[in-house]
Amino acid sequence: MKKLKIFILFFLFQQFIFAQKNQYSDFIKTWNFIKYYHPDLASRKMDADSLFLINIEKINLKQDFNEIIKQLTQNLNTKFSAAPIIENQKDILSVNQNFDWFEKNKKISQENKNLLNDIYKNRFNYELLKEGQSISDEKKYMFPKEENLPLGYRLLTMAKIQGIVDYIFPHKYLMDKNFDFYFNILLDEAVKSPSRKDFEIVLAKTVSQFQDSHAFEFYRQLNYRDQILFSSSYYSPFDFQIVDDHLLVTNLIFPEICTKAQIKVGDKIMEINGKSIPQIIKEKSKLLSVSNHQKLLFVLSKYENNLIWPDHLPKKILKVKSGSKEISTEISLIGATEKSQVAILSNYINNKNRKIQNRSLIDKDIAYFKTDGTLDFINNVDDNKIDPKMDSILNSASQKRVIVFDMRGYPDWGGFVYHYIYKYFSPKENYFGKYYKPNPKNIGTFVYKDYDYFPSIENKITHIYKGKVFILVNPDTRSASEWYSMSLQKIFPQSLTIGQQTSGADGDLVKVNLPGDYILPFTGNGIFYPDHSQTQQTGIRIDELIKYKDQDILDKHDLEFEKVLNSVK
Repeated sequence: MKKLKIFILFFLFQQFIFAQKNQYSDFIKTWNFIKYYHPDLASRKMDADSLFLINIEKINLKQDFNEIIKQLTQNLNTKFSAAPIIENQKDILSVNQNFDWFEKNKKISQENKNLLNDIYKNRFNYELLKEGQSISDEKKYMFPKEENLPLGYRLLTMAKIQGIVDYIFPHKYLMDKNFDFYFNILLDEAVKSPSRKDFEIVLAKTVSQFQDSHAFEFYRQLNYRDQILFSSSYYSPFDFQIVDDHLLVTNLIFPEICTKAQIKVGDKIMEINGKSIPQIIKEKSKLLSVSNHQKLLFVLSKYENNLIWPDHLPKKILKVKSGSKEISTEISLIGATEKSQVAILSNYINNKNRKIQNRSLIDKDIAYFKTDGTLDFINNVDDNKIDPKMDSILNSASQKRVIVFDMRGYPDWGGFVYHYIYKYFSPKENYFGKYYKPNPKNIGTFVYKDYDYFPSIENKITHIYKGKVFILVNPDTRSASEWYSMSLQKIFPQSLTIGQQTSGADGDLVKVNLPGDYILPFTGNGIFYPDHSQTQQTGIRIDELIKYKDQDILDKHDLEFEKVLNSVK
């Protein structure tokens, strides 16, 4: 009988929490709306967070949507005297803005619908923000890393993420169409989270829904990331790359450990501790934010990220295809506290990255420029000698049969493409894209900005290049590298862009504080081609996709380089 009573009490508690979840969801939707639109809150005259924290504690099971709206607005000015904003922009990205949640909600009275519409019509103009303030400004709230956030602050964190999605993330329309439904499930999990680790799992799941490579770095801030993503305690004794449905063993970092486990270069790891590689990839995709599948495979294949493991056990049972044989073998991983072995790992990673950094294409007929190696051109060069130095370099390049721009990395000097390549090779106008920024007169929409696509240069002389041009890209072509690649495609209309799908996160990086000392990074602008073709998630246009086979990787081929070299034979 006692057990039955406990079960009934637990059931009633669960029902209470489930019902209350709807109140929390309604509260958050309403709070974000007035936070971003009401002149008193949006202008920072009143503190939106205080309004949230004071009122979230008063939410109860008996409240309906109308009572929640009244609770949040009862102390706000609703008698507007200023003239409503006049929107005179024509090129606006408005696909994200959707007020169906209240306009088509039968549970909300017409009086409250009119109230919310009045707030929107008399919304704040963010052009009036004080100097130094921005739409994305948020307070910091510090809590001990080992302690869970109080319920009110967990809800505030979730509310701020939903507000970012609804009002300042330009690519909401590319997210899963069921995001709001899934968010409510995650909101319920946030409410029930008994520990900081559990809440961080909820955060990781929520941020992954952005499907934005700029937000990938969020996972590094999780205090319990090793217990969530198993990324810090143990490292592989071999290097690998994900190819299709397997991990291809590419290098033996600790040969003696690998030999004991019968692991050889060229082997294919099909399962880890009973989970297939596709299953592991799917699980990781629910905790990491990336813009596309190729970017996910890229970050999971990067050895130093150490994200491929499905658990934090020090030993793994691997199902391996080795030639025509299939074996099951146990292998010991390298512990992060084993200093001598970690030193070997560190040297291996540094040497591997150094080789990537130093890759080059040397041929008498080819001018080769590497996006993360252009600053060397002007190191130790006096300012008054930079222009002549760059003119000399580009004049020499113009004499070659082929020019190669290797964009497989992050630019170390934006001025190389923006100023000097444009100055020497481009026609006067170089409108290679369309840049949309948050619309200060109607937040939640994004307005075309006549961006500085190219500099103003007096007496500019264009040197038309008629040779072949190759732009090399892969998933490490990200953000600014994607932007400059688009510029190069316009400057050189004959260019061929070859490689793999790029990161799909063009646009400026925006960072927003969240309670718990987290910072949420995401793409803050909409970037399109002039014909409005998408770049977010899809990446930039590629003329020829190049796919690496297992043997290409094992033989350390650079298929993009080989494609270029074949063009000059």
